[in-house]
Amino acid sequence: MGEFEPVIGLEVHVQMSTKTKCFCSCRVEFGAEPNSNVCPVCLGMPGSLPVLNRKALEYAIKASLALNCKVHNLSVFARKNYFYPDLPKGYQISQYDKPLATDGYIDIKVNGKVERIRIHRLHMEEDAGKTIHEGGYSYVDLNRAGTPLMEIVSEPDIRSAVGARLYLEKLRNIMRYIGVSDADMEKGQLRCDVNISLRPKGEETFGTKVEIKNINSFRFVQKAIEYEIERQTKILKKGGEIVQETRLFDEKTGKTFTMRTKEEAHDYRYFPDPDLIPVRITSDFIQQIKDSLPELPDDKEKRYVKELGLTEYDAEVLVADRDRAEFFELSVKHYPKNPKSIANWIINELLGKLNEAGIEISESPVKPEHIAQIVELIDSGAISTKIAKEVFEETFETGKEPKQVVEEKGLKQVSDEGEIRKIVEKILSEHPAEVEKYKSGNTKLIGFFVGQVMKATKGKANPKVVNKILSELLKD
Repeated sequence: MGEFEPVIGLEVHVQMSTKTKCFCSCRVEFGAEPNSNVCPVCLGMPGSLPVLNRKALEYAIKASLALNCKVHNLSVFARKNYFYPDLPKGYQISQYDKPLATDGYIDIKVNGKVERIRIHRLHMEEDAGKTIHEGGYSYVDLNRAGTPLMEIVSEPDIRSAVGARLYLEKLRNIMRYIGVSDADMEKGQLRCDVNISLRPKGEETFGTKVEIKNINSFRFVQKAIEYEIERQTKILKKGGEIVQETRLFDEKTGKTFTMRTKEEAHDYRYFPDPDLIPVRITSDFIQQIKDSLPELPDDKEKRYVKELGLTEYDAEVLVADRDRAEFFELSVKHYPKNPKSIANWIINELLGKLNEAGIEISESPVKPEHIAQIVELIDSGAISTKIAKEVFEETFETGKEPKQVVEEKGLKQVSDEGEIRKIVEKILSEHPAEVEKYKSGNTKLIGFFVGQVMKATKGKANPKVVNKILSELLKD
């Protein structure tokens, strides 16, 4: 990238998971029959009046607080005027100079270093409908019109494509933790516009900004930014100028292309919506919502490290997904003695298997109590780690409890010293040459003897006991 640094800001639209729309009682439903969830209000019929959805307001306040924003006691809904076929009223209800919340931040970790990305504002607005172009015709579906959204605008604090992806992932994670949105990009519940410019390293002034609209996956956000950094760098190195424009990302080619050039910002002629009274929120109500917030990912991560003795990496992996963190905590609840080992089994065994099978942890055939049982069986000496992996595989395939698998397959570890001693003595008597070599200083042969015992017991002998008895007998 040479002597230029990127300056990146994200505008993210998050669809709130309310049952009904923002200003009417029509249902919010993905994949419903086109134009089936509509009424005079969301169709923009003359004389129809909007009424603010209280649950949407609560969700937006909740999100603002989770993102460390200042929630304002007074905010105002405005009309954002523009014409588009899927905007039935000819304006969108949004917020302009008096948004719900401002001045927040998210901390992300890029290459082990914490970076703070400030949030400029969070405001509420309604979604537009959807235009579908098919076979030379264009169709308008207004089911989505009026769906409650939050627009979350970051400051231009992001300095890399990876940082942008991590910010987005963290934002989605927080939304899921607090239960205000599923933030599923594939269903359009989280949409992202990227603003990006380059400037010479060490300079404070911003370069010419390019906007990339509607990118629909975290991976594509990173790819679009990487391509755009490369494109702009080439132009600037040749002494050219960046054109202020809006671009789109082509997933197939991995490139961005011009959608429209714009010399200046649109004039949306914002003005306060005369049909909606200003939103006045008491400090008590804000505090009440703040008190109802669950433990957020950053706090959870710190607790896992401090109280449960997990490594920072393990804690980070577990809190990166709400369902994953819940799975871990339930496992620990079933067997609180060894959270570190439980974390290892979830991260190293379970997540890989789920990934292979293409299923989420919430659908896992291995349940939290199963992981707890496996760790308890190892800790009690009932099975070895090697056998535990076999048990885990069987549980994943059949959903049977690990204890049941151990019983049915006769996999219980042999820890009886008397029994193991007999087997060890037999092995040593069968391999006098190796015994002699061991006693002459070739101590690496201990591995050979352990292997022979394990073979004779079909892997059931307790390795600790085997090693102990071998050391005793080979001393003589």
